Amino acid sequence: MNATPPKSDQVDRDDYLCRVRPAEWKNPVPKSIYDLAIVGGGPAGLAAADSAVRQGHSVALIERHRLGGNSLNAGSVPSKAIIGTARLFTAIRGGEEYGAAPSGKLLTDFAAVMARMRRIRTRIAEYHSIDRCRAKGIDVFLGDARFVGRNALLAADVPLLFKKAIVATGARPRPSNIPGLDQVEYLTSETIFGLSELPKRLGVIGGGPLGCELAQAFCRLGSQVTILQNDPKFLPHEERDAAELLSMSLSRDGVETRLNTTVEGARMGKGAKLIDAANDGLKYSIPADEILLSIGRVPNVEELNLQAAGIDFEPEHGIKVDDFLRTTNSEVYAAGDVCKGLKFTNVAEASGRLAVQNSLGANTLMQSHLMIPWCTYCSPEIAHIGMRIKEAKERTISVKSYTVMMQDVDRAITDGQDDGFVKIYVREGTDTIIGATIVAARASEMINEMSVIMSAGIGMRRLADILHTYPAQSDAIRLAAMAYINDRGVSS
Repeated sequence: MNATPPKSDQVDRDDYLCRVRPAEWKNPVPKSIYDLAIVGGGPAGLAAADSAVRQGHSVALIERHRLGGNSLNAGSVPSKAIIGTARLFTAIRGGEEYGAAPSGKLLTDFAAVMARMRRIRTRIAEYHSIDRCRAKGIDVFLGDARFVGRNALLAADVPLLFKKAIVATGARPRPSNIPGLDQVEYLTSETIFGLSELPKRLGVIGGGPLGCELAQAFCRLGSQVTILQNDPKFLPHEERDAAELLSMSLSRDGVETRLNTTVEGARMGKGAKLIDAANDGLKYSIPADEILLSIGRVPNVEELNLQAAGIDFEPEHGIKVDDFLRTTNSEVYAAGDVCKGLKFTNVAEASGRLAVQNSLGANTLMQSHLMIPWCTYCSPEIAHIGMRIKEAKERTISVKSYTVMMQDVDRAITDGQDDGFVKIYVREGTDTIIGATIVAARASEMINEMSVIMSAGIGMRRLADILHTYPAQSDAIRLAAMAYINDRGVSS
């Protein structure tokens, strides 16, 4: 492995940094007062800034690190680029089933995998670039921000006054509380995409979305992966049958899965990093060349001096907001991961736009009305929207589920992608859809159809009459509606 990256790769890195954090950038002279000051240039902050300037408001955007936030720099974009490569490798290995000649052992050029990821990140960074922000009329300040009053803050130590403000500083990986892990060094989502060599053995601590995604992807690229989860299932917030399908898929790919497992410590031994774990009284150690810690995220609220602006917050849960995203300072709102439980890019962007409408207009848009789909990008993908069965029971809502297995969907069969199901939850006695879970190769796309259906108030009767192309994996959604019609014995 070359210690010095190829020239083209270095040029790509330089182009990337020029877009998200130019070394020669000089902050503008601030206006006497801004209509809106936004602290944080991630998805929420960028969406808010764009919305505000389009409405003719003066906007200051302060970012201490790189524009684009976690999603662009160390989250959705780089992870999905690597997942895409890993899926291709898996398809090539299984090519014989489709009639391809045997390919033998497929070797991974990990440097090329990471170079491709960086090219993709650089390309997408153009849409979040500092030059594009400036062209829109946004004053971008690079540096730390902290409040010095209810309507004032310092942006890179320069005083800045505002009429309204939005805090959108995002979240960061939850730090380790595992004895010894700091001493052996570990990776997080902020550092794993800087790897230059594929770890021969990778230990993943945490069975949430990112932990599962990267465990499967690195295994498919050639790492020997062990994933440890202290809960009895992966993705603890998803439906049990969805999590069970994922567990089987990980095992089928070669990931060694350890559920109900407590990580008690980490240390160096025999030339490797050792993860000390326990399961049902049995203690053992797992050797690894690299360890990825993926146990959630915590909001970035430190060093903002929020007290000076009269903004209440909790270090673990973030800034306190009402249903309009208004903080305890009526002139300041918050958006994105710094105040939201669901830490997804689409939620951050939507809340950023909502905060602009409420802060610069009337408080009319409520975050509780957002229809939020989300997806974990493993194979198969796992997506959800609306209520889960457990939530409905807690609210004493009677629910009936209509399920279509992907193995009964023609397009899924022809594609060789028939793992999974579509499950739609309907309020008992009505055709009102209150939620859906989709486990399928294209669940991330199919759940968007459910988002439109539910947002438009389309019920199961009408859904059964909506034509889909044939064959299509999304036809499973229509088939679930047909199951409702057949169950009710009514005409569509």
